[in-house]
Amino acid sequence: MNRKLLCSAVVGAALLLSACGGGDHLVTTSSGKKNVLFFLGDGMGITTITAARIYSVGEDGELAMDRLPETAFVHTFSNDAQVTDSAPSMAAYMTGVKMNNEVISMSPDTKATDAGGKPYHSNFDSTCPQTNGKNVATLLEQMKAAGYATGVVTSTRITHATPAATYSHVCHRDAENTIAAALVPGGKGYNAALGDGVDVIFGGGTSYFTPKAEGGKRNDGRNLLSELKTQKYSLAANKAEFDKLPVDGKVKIAGLFSKDHMAYDLDRDASKEPSLAEMTGKAIDALLGRNKGFFLMVEGGRIDHALHATNARRALQDTVAFDDALKTALVKMEKADPGLKNTLVVVTADHDHTLHLNGYAQRTGKTEAGKPGILGLVKNYVNGKASTDVDGNPYTILGFGNGPNRPAARGVINEAALESRDYLQEAVVPLATETHGGADVFLGAQGMGADSFSGVIENTDVFKLIKKSISL
Repeated sequence: MNRKLLCSAVVGAALLLSACGGGDHLVTTSSGKKNVLFFLGDGMGITTITAARIYSVGEDGELAMDRLPETAFVHTFSNDAQVTDSAPSMAAYMTGVKMNNEVISMSPDTKATDAGGKPYHSNFDSTCPQTNGKNVATLLEQMKAAGYATGVVTSTRITHATPAATYSHVCHRDAENTIAAALVPGGKGYNAALGDGVDVIFGGGTSYFTPKAEGGKRNDGRNLLSELKTQKYSLAANKAEFDKLPVDGKVKIAGLFSKDHMAYDLDRDASKEPSLAEMTGKAIDALLGRNKGFFLMVEGGRIDHALHATNARRALQDTVAFDDALKTALVKMEKADPGLKNTLVVVTADHDHTLHLNGYAQRTGKTEAGKPGILGLVKNYVNGKASTDVDGNPYTILGFGNGPNRPAARGVINEAALESRDYLQEAVVPLATETHGGADVFLGAQGMGADSFSGVIENTDVFKLIKKSISL
C-alpha cells in the first residue's frame, strides 16, 4: 500500500478522542502562514522505534510516526567523529553545517576545548573565545528574523544539547550557564539573533537559571527566572501553573518544571509535571495564538538517558510519550490547517544507540502486567520454551552492545524481574555507561514540502529541505 494513504489514520476518530481534550484553544491557519514542527527523539534509533511499537501496541500495531507518509534514512556522523553526540547532530539539522562533537551551532573549525586544550565544563560562564570558530545561524533564528513565532519544548533541561542547538552558540555543550543566558532578553550573554525572545519555552533545568546562593549552579549571582519575568514572560514552575499559562499569543510563556531534567514518563507525577504531549499541545495553542506562522522544536530527550543506562523499559515508555506528543501535534495542526497545506511536520532522531533485538523469539504482543512482552526472555517461536546460550542459560530479547550490566558469568534470569522499571538489560562490552551508535536513523515527514524527504540523506540536508519547503 502507498504510505501516503496511511496518513489519514492520524486524524481518525479514536486519535481525536485520545489526543484532544474538550475545549481546546484553537486558531485556524488557513491564510497561508507557514508552520514547521520539528520532532526529535534523542537517541531514538530504528531498533528503539521497533521495540517501542511492540512494547506499546504489539507487533501488528502502529505508532503515529509509522503513519507519516514520507520517509528517509539519515546519516548522522559529525565533522570529526563516526559516532556523533547530540550537540553537532542536532546542530546539523538546525544549521545545515557539520561540526565537531560537543560543539553547538558553530562553524566546523570550532574546537570543543578551552585555550589549554581542556574541555569546557558547566561552570564556565564566558562566551567562546572569538578566535575559536564562528556562530552559524540556526533555523529558529532565521525563522524568528523572518517574522515567525518560535517555541522550544523538551523533557530534558532546556539548556541541554538538543534544545540549546536551536537558540545558542557555544564551543562546548557543557557551558549550560552560558546557554541559559542566551535565552534571556536584555541580559548579559543574550543571543540578539532571537529578537524579542523565544515565544514558548518548556522543559526542565532551573538550576542553570538560578545562583548558587539559591541552590542553583550559576556563579555570576544572576537569577534568570526573575529576569524572564522582568521581560514580561508568564512563567510556570509546576503543573497547576502550567495549566493557567495564557495561550492567546499576547505574552511569551515559559515553564521550567524541575531543577534538572524532567522525570521519565514512567516516573512522572502528573500533578507536578506536564507530559510531553501536554507541553506540545499548549505550545501549539500559544504559537497559533500569535497568528503569524511558527517554528516549534519538540524533543523527547529522556529516551537517550534511559538508553545510556541500558534501562529499556524507561526508554521505550519515553518513546511512546514522544509518539503521543506527535499525535497531539498532528491532530491540532490538522484542525488549524486542514490537509497541512501550510504546515510541515518532521520527525527524526539525532543518533542511534547500541540497543539490539535478539532472535528468534516468538511474538510477544504488547507489554502488560504479568506479560513483559519484548522486555522478556527469548522464547522459541516453535515450542515456546526459553532459548538458552551455550551454557544453558536464558537471555532477554533486548540487549545492548555495551553498558554497565555485564555479569562476570551469566546465570538464570528471574523472569518476573524483567518487568521492573529498574531492570538493566545485559551488555556485551562492560562500560560505566552505554554509548551512542553510528547507524542511520529514521526520518518521517508529513504536510507542506514533505515529499522532498526521501531516500538516504545527510542530516545537513534536512535543514536545507525544511527551508526549501517554506521558501526561507
